Amino acid sequence: MTPLLLLVLALLGVPLFAVIALGAIIGFSGAGVDLTVIAIEIYRIAEMPVLIAIPLFTFAGYLLGESNAPDRLVRASNAVLGWLPGNLAHVTILACALFTAFTGASGVTIVAMGALLYPALNQAGYREQFNLGLVTTAGSLGLLFAPALPLILYGVVVQAMGVGPGVSIDDLFRAGVLPGLLMVVLLSGYSMWANRHLVRGHRWHFSLREAGSALWQARWELPLPFIVLGGIYSGYFAVSEAAAVTALYVLVVEVLITREITLSRLVAIMRESMTLVGGIMIILGVSLASTNYMIDTEVPMRIFETVQQYIDSKWTFLALLTVFLLALGMMLDIFSALVLIVPIIFPIAMAYGIHPVHLGILFLANMQLGYITPPVGMNLFIASYRFDRPVLEVYRATLPFFFVLFAAVLLITFYPPLSLVFVAP
Repeated sequence: MTPLLLLVLALLGVPLFAVIALGAIIGFSGAGVDLTVIAIEIYRIAEMPVLIAIPLFTFAGYLLGESNAPDRLVRASNAVLGWLPGNLAHVTILACALFTAFTGASGVTIVAMGALLYPALNQAGYREQFNLGLVTTAGSLGLLFAPALPLILYGVVVQAMGVGPGVSIDDLFRAGVLPGLLMVVLLSGYSMWANRHLVRGHRWHFSLREAGSALWQARWELPLPFIVLGGIYSGYFAVSEAAAVTALYVLVVEVLITREITLSRLVAIMRESMTLVGGIMIILGVSLASTNYMIDTEVPMRIFETVQQYIDSKWTFLALLTVFLLALGMMLDIFSALVLIVPIIFPIAMAYGIHPVHLGILFLANMQLGYITPPVGMNLFIASYRFDRPVLEVYRATLPFFFVLFAAVLLITFYPPLSLVFVAP
C-alpha cells in the first residue's frame, strides 16, 4: 500500500524529497525506530569531505555557461579541427562534450551550444535532419568526463551507503576517460560516414593565424581541463581542492579579467546554482535515510534472492540492467536516478561480482543514452522546443545516433576493462 501511495503523490506533483522522506518516515515508524535517525542521516552527508566539490563545480559550471566561454570554445575547436573532413561535426561533438563535462547538465548544453552550432551546421551544407540529431545527441555527451557532477554524486552516494568496497572519485574520473572517448570517436566516425558527400569534396585548409587568434581568445578557459585533471591525476589536488581551485579560477577570469559577469549577475548566478545544489542535497539526504531503512530491512538482498531464482549469470543481469536503466533514463533526471536507484541496485550488483566503479560508469552511460531514447527521453523534448521542430521529427533525426551510442553503451557494459584499465586493483 505504501509504494502505491508514494507513487500517487509523485504523480500529483508532490516534491520528490517530500515523497522520499515520507517513505522513510513510514518505514521507520512501522519498524518502531526513532525518527531522529532521519535527521542523523541528513547530517551525516555534511561530514563527508568530498561533498564540498558539488557546489563548487556547479558554481564554476554556471559561471562558464553565463559568460561568452561557449562562443570562444566553439571558435577554438573550429580553428584547430577545421582541417578535418567533417570538421564542424567534430567541433560540435567536442565542444558539447567539454561543455557538459563542466556544467553537468546536458539540457543546458543543447540550449546554450545549439544556438551557436545548429545554424552553423546548416550554413556549412550539412543536412538539416543530421544537424538536429547531432546537436540533440551531442548534448548528452560529457557526463563521463571529469569533473562532471554525476560522477561525483555517484561516488558520494556509494560512500555514504557504507556498503561493500569504497569507491574513490579519483578512480571514477579515470574510469570515465576511455568510455567517454569511445562515445566521442564512434559519433565522430558516424558523422564522417553520414556526410561522406561533404568529406569527399573536402579540401585541406588550416589557418595558423585564425588558430592562433582563436586559441589566444580562449586562453583563459583552455587551461581549465589541465588544471582540474592534471591536479587530480598527479595527486597534487584532492577532488574537493580541485573544485575550490576551479571555482576560484573561473570566478577571477569571468568577473575580474574578462569582466563578462557583472557583480549583479554574479549574485543571480550564485542563487541559481546553489538552488540546484540545495535541491540535490536535500534529495540526497532523505534518500540516504530511506536507503538506511532498506538496508536495515534487507530489501536489496530480498530483491537479489528473487532475481537470482531466475538469473544466475552476471551477464544476463547486466543485459536486464541495461534495459532497466534506459527506461529509467527516459523518465528520471540523472540526479534523482542516482540517489534513488543506486542504493537499491548497488548491493545486488556487488552480489553478482560487478566492480563498483564499472557499475558507476555503465550506470551513467546508460542514463546518458536514456536522455535521447524515444518516446520520452528528456533531451528530445528540450531539442523540440529549442529548435521549434515537431518531436516526431526529432525522434527520426536522433535514431541513427541512438544506435551508434547504444553500441558504445553495450561495449562499456559488457567489457569491464574499458572502464577499469586506469583503476587501481
